[in-house]
Amino acid sequence: MKTTDSAYKNEFQSFAFDFLTDNGFASYFSENYIIVPGLCDVHVHFREPGFLYKETIKSGCRAAAHGGYTAVCSMPNLNPVPDSLKNLKPQLDAIEKSAEIKVIPYGAVTVGESGRELSDMKGMAEYVCAFSDDGKGVQREDIMRQAMLEARSLGKIIAAHCEDNTLLRGGYIHDGEYARQHGHRGICSESEFRQIERDIKLSKETGCAYHVCHISAKESVDLIRDAKAEGVNITCETAPHYLVLCDDNLEEDGRFKMNPPLRGKADREALLRGIADGTIDMVATDHAPHSAEEKSRGLERSLMGIVGLETAFPVLYTELVMKGFCSLDKLIDLMCIAPRRRFGIDGSHDFAVFEISEPYHIDPDKFYSQGRSTPFSGRKVSGRCVLTVSNGKIVYKE
Repeated sequence: MKTTDSAYKNEFQSFAFDFLTDNGFASYFSENYIIVPGLCDVHVHFREPGFLYKETIKSGCRAAAHGGYTAVCSMPNLNPVPDSLKNLKPQLDAIEKSAEIKVIPYGAVTVGESGRELSDMKGMAEYVCAFSDDGKGVQREDIMRQAMLEARSLGKIIAAHCEDNTLLRGGYIHDGEYARQHGHRGICSESEFRQIERDIKLSKETGCAYHVCHISAKESVDLIRDAKAEGVNITCETAPHYLVLCDDNLEEDGRFKMNPPLRGKADREALLRGIADGTIDMVATDHAPHSAEEKSRGLERSLMGIVGLETAFPVLYTELVMKGFCSLDKLIDLMCIAPRRRFGIDGSHDFAVFEISEPYHIDPDKFYSQGRSTPFSGRKVSGRCVLTVSNGKIVYKE
């Protein structure tokens, strides 16, 4: 049995050993399996309420459990937008009714995620993991300053989707060689890192705990590294697709379209360095399911977003651990320990088991998510989830 070194090691190992022994799963105590703490994803889109044709709490939880996740934080681009306790309640009710794992919602930073007026952050604080206007960058500096001051007073994190709308110029993939060669409009990296630069300044000014979502650009890594050296209360995440793919891998297919976009090779290399030196704290999937039709319109017209909960661990285990970019312990810190620590999410009675001796090909038709769009379709990987236990209960078994 292989396990991981972490702050949770003793408690998680003791619980997992007793659970597996008592429930007849002793076969997992072999070199063919790894037993890890339950994974935690602080950036998913479960689409309920408002967009149930894309994903529901139930289908999202099943997908998460199938991928070894026992806790997720669900973003607020919903209908209604959770910008008050009244508008948060439909999501809380859906979670109570349907969630098989721990699902913690985000509250919106602004009313309707419009960027113009602060949400009722105080009214929602007790029920949310943090505040975010994910899917949109908070464009106005004065509004972000107000939000950070309020979040600090409530002891909450601001988790920012960093994107300066004035720099987008109608782009929809990275402003790189592929875009130029194929006649596509590009999104420049500056649209991401300029807003990170602004928000670092505001975090220093206000003392707010600040988390940067899905970083993709090399300049973002440098800014965050420098901010940490200055003692700014900042963490960040990147996603599996940014660590494994770049715009060299693009195809004329909507399953390669997400926001931020897949950037250049130099950006991917900078992200890997950020993983190695601790600048990047965690990996989150940005699991963002859409209907098949919405993802069938090519790079230009498909909606942005891919699914990731059911592919993240095997892809990263195969591409990072097996190829020597990081240790298994480091990967589990990125996918479980660090996100739980930053966002205060317990997982002492959670674990997952992965089979690592038999490679397989990723098949979206076998996903539990309602979404099927992934750039990793057909990829040969190792690390198939065979068992997930959340709060002492089996939520997935192969």
